[in-house]
Amino acid sequence: MKILVLSDSHSALRFMYDCVDAVKPDAIIHLGDYYDDGEALKEDYPHISFFQVPGNCDRYRCPPHVPEILCHRVCGVELYMTHGHKHNVKMYLGTLLRDARACRAQAALYGHTHVADCRQEEDGLWVLNPGSCGYGGGSAGLMEVENGKIKACRILRQADLEEML
Repeated sequence: MKILVLSDSHSALRFMYDCVDAVKPDAIIHLGDYYDDGEALKEDYPHISFFQVPGNCDRYRCPPHVPEILCHRVCGVELYMTHGHKHNVKMYLGTLLRDARACRAQAALYGHTHVADCRQEEDGLWVLNPGSCGYGGGSAGLMEVENGKIKACRILRQADLEEML
């Protein structure tokens, strides 16, 4: 199964749609900035499981009851999802990783920095920031899941999408 992870779209929707069309994911995660971009994607692909958290630019873009953090099972794996601004991810990742481990997540997903990051910690925890799908030509994250485990995780750019089509 494939999980497409997007963040920081900032009203630039084309790359997000290109990702969905190329990857054909089983689930989509949007990590905020701009929440309404995620809602548009969800509406246009109603057959794909969709998860979303708001970012720091979403105060007036989403209902106030929407949680800023989700720890949820997606495609059989436990994921910790946040935009990252509440975890001060521009300074360090310690709080994010601590909280992800506390909820027994297999991956910590965050955005906010606009800098793509994909790696696995020594204890097996995946750390994924898809970068920004709205700036710099766009980037996204792709997680491949099999039998309740993350088998692969990587960053996608426009050239990768073109190879998939």
